[in-house]
Amino acid sequence: MRIAQIAPLAESVPPKLYGGTERVVAWLVDELAELGHDVTLFASGDSVTRAKLHSVWPRALRLGRPRSDPIAAQTVLLEAMSQRAAEFDVIHAHIDWLHLPLLSRLGVPFVTTLHGRLDLPGLPEVVRRFPDAPFVSISNNQRVPLGDANWLGTVYHGLPANLFRPSFEGGSYLAFLGRLTAEKGPEAAIRIARAAGMPLRIAAKVPRGERGYFKERLEPQIDGEQIRLTGEVNDQAKEKFLAGASALLFPIDWPEPFGLVMIEAMACGTPVIAFRSGSVSEVVDDGVTGFVVDGEAEAVQAIRRLDELDRRRVRARFEQRFTARRMAEEYSRHYEMLVGTGPTSLSRSLAPTAVPQE
Repeated sequence: MRIAQIAPLAESVPPKLYGGTERVVAWLVDELAELGHDVTLFASGDSVTRAKLHSVWPRALRLGRPRSDPIAAQTVLLEAMSQRAAEFDVIHAHIDWLHLPLLSRLGVPFVTTLHGRLDLPGLPEVVRRFPDAPFVSISNNQRVPLGDANWLGTVYHGLPANLFRPSFEGGSYLAFLGRLTAEKGPEAAIRIARAAGMPLRIAAKVPRGERGYFKERLEPQIDGEQIRLTGEVNDQAKEKFLAGASALLFPIDWPEPFGLVMIEAMACGTPVIAFRSGSVSEVVDDGVTGFVVDGEAEAVQAIRRLDELDRRRVRARFEQRFTARRMAEEYSRHYEMLVGTGPTSLSRSLAPTAVPQE
């Protein structure tokens, strides 16, 4: 099948540092190519892929110098899509809503995976304007605010099975990995670690708009001993960081659409202790790959129960539910449905197509 994948331009594919969507796109594209599909990736020129790369902008916008106008870059992306659309059997977009007016008129089957939160003002109006545009959600919880959208299915993220080597030894610290924003819960993670009497290692980026929050709320608590900040990590450093942890803390305070770091931890054999919010209950098998908790006190109790979990079972459940191969196979089935039936007769079922939990 001839498949076009349309990636965001904020980061390269895969990203040099932080960038969840671009990382998932990279894994998906490579696995689709391994499955024998003819895949073209529309992305920034500094991307690396097993597929054919159509460079629509020289460098990813976040790291590019001098900084480019993102609207200009997106305009070039849309034009590239328009010029080549007829070459593909199906187009798979990962750029939110920007492409809908164009692809809805080009006559080529397409699908959009939505990677962000959907409880924002204005989004229901977009859905009403494009009632036949098919979407894929990354968790069932993500799609709840837009129940009227034309949902093709839910496909959970997956990563390459050999990307991280698991460690089956108990770790020596708690880990926090993600953006240092209030909704991701870094303050809660610090409090939980202190209450449990365990070290906390923080591997995270400080978003440009959150530097004030970091300076005021977090930096005073980072003592370099019990609470340490290591900054952003690449995949090699991430493996060591996660595999050496007793557990990943995921004390989020927002409707997390998926939470890629949770399955990265599982791939390392590391259990997850996460607040019951957003997709958490779909991703974490409570009592198997970690604990789903209601608040900080329960998180502290969960830390004391970590010896009840088998890190080999954590890794085994990752291999069952969250590999890139499983993700690519599920998307392939959706592409076949699109090509065979067209977007106007797709199911609006809430049932996920991901591997069910045991």
